Amino acid sequence: MDELDRLFGLLVTALARETRVAVPFPAAEVYERLVPYRSNRSHLNVATHQDYEMAVLRLLAGERGYVQLEPENVREAMQREIATINPDPAYFRSFPDAQVMVNGRAAERMLLADRAYAPGADDGDEELSDATGENPVPLPYVPPSSLRVSRGNDAPTSNQCEYCGGVLPGNREIRFCPHCGQPQGAGELKCQGCGGELDVGWAYCLACGRATGFE
Repeated sequence: MDELDRLFGLLVTALARETRVAVPFPAAEVYERLVPYRSNRSHLNVATHQDYEMAVLRLLAGERGYVQLEPENVREAMQREIATINPDPAYFRSFPDAQVMVNGRAAERMLLADRAYAPGADDGDEELSDATGENPVPLPYVPPSSLRVSRGNDAPTSNQCEYCGGVLPGNREIRFCPHCGQPQGAGELKCQGCGGELDVGWAYCLACGRATGFE
């Protein structure tokens, strides 16, 4: 995991505490209240405030399909900024009112992974911890079903990515999602090296260590 993965994990934990994972919220809440730098520096394992801001910019720009920012022109502006030779890590602060929607499937996987590797994960009464404050607060277990983003019948439409829900371009053959890089219409994700099962957002195969090529 890198700082982007850790940032998303802390964000999901904070939102789960408030049962707001599937509710859009202003972008400013990420860095001002939900995962502020001062109280999360050690959890994020970042050396400087600039490194923290770069992780926030990457998250809000939609890297790895963790969140989707609206309006679209703001999201695209952040993506263009990241692509420059010397991006401004604090660029996102120009758009505090942009709305953030968390990828429900990625949030569910993140919380389930945290529980799987936590001490006493077999205990049904295990509690998660809120890492957004100076003193961690125990959190009740959040059922995965409550994390899914509602999309009518809970299934993506034909012009949406089946993994991140991003809108796919029309009148083109779609093999991979332009937002999260995942293959479309392939069912379960499989490693091209060993055939092992992969998960959304993984950079390497858990079984053989081969790069997935999804990023």
